[in-house]
Amino acid sequence: MKAVTCKNAALELAELPTPVPAKGQLLIDVLRCGICGSDLHARDHSDELAEVGAAVGYNGIMRSSQAVVLGHELCGEVVDHGPKTRKPIAAGTQVVSLPLLRRGSAVHATGLSLSAPGGYAEQMLVEQSLTFAVPNGLPPEVAVLTEPMAVGWHAVRRGEVGKKDVAIVIGCGPVGLSVICLLKADGVRTVVASDFSPGRRALAGACGADIVVDPSDGSPFDAGADAGHLKTAPEALGLAVGTMEKLRRTPIPWQHIWRAAETLGAKPKSPVIFECVGVPGVIEEIVTGAPLFSRVVVVGVCMESDRFRPALAINKEIDLRFVLGYTPLEFRDTLHKLSEGEVDASALVTGEVGLGGVDAAFTALGDPESHAKILIDPKSALAEPAMP
Repeated sequence: MKAVTCKNAALELAELPTPVPAKGQLLIDVLRCGICGSDLHARDHSDELAEVGAAVGYNGIMRSSQAVVLGHELCGEVVDHGPKTRKPIAAGTQVVSLPLLRRGSAVHATGLSLSAPGGYAEQMLVEQSLTFAVPNGLPPEVAVLTEPMAVGWHAVRRGEVGKKDVAIVIGCGPVGLSVICLLKADGVRTVVASDFSPGRRALAGACGADIVVDPSDGSPFDAGADAGHLKTAPEALGLAVGTMEKLRRTPIPWQHIWRAAETLGAKPKSPVIFECVGVPGVIEEIVTGAPLFSRVVVVGVCMESDRFRPALAINKEIDLRFVLGYTPLEFRDTLHKLSEGEVDASALVTGEVGLGGVDAAFTALGDPESHAKILIDPKSALAEPAMP
């Protein structure tokens, strides 16, 4: 079968043996595979990724010297089942799958490990227990977005965003766009999107952002100024003293009122900020510019060392959270959100290529004005990214 391998940052079209499914696995024909930002990182920073993996006890991440088939955003059609494998998903069924694969007693990251070749290929293996039939006739070019949109759904859930909260998305690449789509699907009324790229700002609006900001012209944190966010320490101190003055005048002991208010969720208004850029300095910029008591959800993957001022984050009582991936339930729910029309992710896809056009697609994705999400169709002859 034909596949694209990555070795020493070079992408090459190769002829590889057809994978053989083990017990509990399925062989699928790849219908579409998305090119993810982490694939771009893996091409140039695989050794750094491997070191991070090793630091958390996983030594299976690809090294630059290995020829690995990338691709973990996938939609395919079932061709065969491994031996002694139940067949609740029949051959010919269109499926999506979480990108994890068993090899003996070990589990490997599909598309990021020599032991689990990914979807930049005509065929690949998936775990049946992690595979879901695509419902409602959802076309493969939309079903393939389940994985990246599940990343957005996990981030939104970790952000614990209320419908009346202001959500601010910093960076409108594919990750930021998926977060915007899922915020709006979850009923969040005010979503602010910020990006230097005019093209990506346009995509943010198409994905449902209510306010779109060019950070060279203004701060995204000022866009929700009428939401009552506290920007300075004097404002917070004034609120505390003023609240106590009012409570002391009531006939009920003030502490009982305070506890009741806390139980009901009363607290200073603050935004939830999603960092979707992943380059050094962005977290510090957010800590510096964000209102007091902001919750910051870090979704962008920064592959370099970074720094910020903890004392400033402490004085603003910033809640800093990091997110990775999604749960199987979030993956399943995202698939159904797409198939039932709750989420419209069509704006993300800006082009397709065949296996022979993967290298050109990586180059095109370096220009934020050209593309956001490029899909691979192994049956296509497209050598340059274009809408089919």
